Amino acid sequence: MHPSLKAFRSVCETVLTETSAPSRIVRRLAPHMHSLAKAAERILEPAHRRGDPDGYARNLIFSGDNGTLSLFTLVWAPGQWTPIHDHGTWGIVGVVEGVLEEQSFLRVDAQADLDRHDGIELSPGGLVLLPPGGVSTFVPDPDHIHETGVAREREPTLSLHLYGRVLNDFHVYDRIAGTRERMRVAYRDT
Repeated sequence: MHPSLKAFRSVCETVLTETSAPSRIVRRLAPHMHSLAKAAERILEPAHRRGDPDGYARNLIFSGDNGTLSLFTLVWAPGQWTPIHDHGTWGIVGVVEGVLEEQSFLRVDAQADLDRHDGIELSPGGLVLLPPGGVSTFVPDPDHIHETGVAREREPTLSLHLYGRVLNDFHVYDRIAGTRERMRVAYRDT
């Protein structure tokens, strides 16, 4: 692992020992993600840039020993999108190249504060366009529901995603059925 990635991991682990509040974690680590995204061209390995023609690719760079941290590269071809989902944890996204789009969704159903898997109504919220060097953060309370991807008319995109757990599953939402279900998500361990 490149020394810059080791240093980033060390900073992340230090912050996690000093606070468990998601808003404080993302506030402290976002500037470090910005620096990492700007330096990524020279520190990422070829394995971190592997894409997938069938959908966006998730390449694990590192995970914490106790499962409370993971850093991925996500490789996006034009037209590739995630499903509508949430993470159940805090996160920080930094764009290395291209433009990443994030469409947020708001729960508008009655009793939207209840943890349930049906009767869910979502309404589109804001849209964020993240250019190279751009950083976005989120916290899990309430759930950060969104879909992320790259428009067909844009260039391929490479982004860094730091999460407060090893992200191998998340809730996926079906707007038409008004449901959500836990889904496992694959990744490559680099």
